[in-house]
Amino acid sequence: MTTPQHPLDRLEHYYDSVPRAAARAEEFGPLTLFVREGPGWPYYARPALGRPDTAGAADVDRVRARQRELGVPEAFEWVADVTPGLRRAVEASGLRVHEHPLMVRDRDVALPDPHPLVRVLGPEDPFLAGALALPHVAFAAPGTGVGTAGPAELAAETTARAGDVPAAADRIRAGRTVLAAAVENGVALCSGMHLPVGPVTEVAGVGTLPSARRRGLGLAVTAALVADAEARGVDTVFLSAGDDDVARMYGRLGFRRVATALIAEPAE
Repeated sequence: MTTPQHPLDRLEHYYDSVPRAAARAEEFGPLTLFVREGPGWPYYARPALGRPDTAGAADVDRVRARQRELGVPEAFEWVADVTPGLRRAVEASGLRVHEHPLMVRDRDVALPDPHPLVRVLGPEDPFLAGALALPHVAFAAPGTGVGTAGPAELAAETTARAGDVPAAADRIRAGRTVLAAAVENGVALCSGMHLPVGPVTEVAGVGTLPSARRRGLGLAVTAALVADAEARGVDTVFLSAGDDDVARMYGRLGFRRVATALIAEPAE
């Protein structure tokens, strides 16, 4: 298969490909719903690859009904610059849309030296379970400020999510997931992953234990993931930043904004 050359074309093919290793795809005309099979983060609905920008509120309503039937989040993700009309449809359906800078790394920008606390984890690493659980603790306390959640909260989340470890270890062995973590005094303080598909990968799920924030660990873990990806021959590394402040941080690693990623979910 020929790899698309335009960055957004590459990303569109990636978005359609990466869930298929762990999810089934259900087609709803101009939309595709990915339904995870097995443990792990739930997937979402997005524009069907190659379909025109024709989804309406009725199409979104059909997908949302199916998501409720399955008991999965009513979530939609897409690139505003590729499918601009979908925003009107999801908002007409009653969903709230969040904007995130979509960034691709410029390989001409040098990476910092490896951080002494950060390493890529193998499938048998003793900190694998903690690294997998850590983003759930981190994202429960959004923002970049230092918080109170620390090792005790991580230990409880690790125990609760122990069932996620075997499948994640299999994905690492198969090369579909690469996980990195910053570990200090026997505790994973920050973790993240990249998910390679051919020459493209996304850096995702980078989270820092709230009590360990403001130490540069998120940037260090991201740098380790980028270095691993480029050593594997990946030539397009991208991510979606939480906001403009976070995007400026990633800019220090050579990430440049190319578009806007949109996430829609029910208003709380």
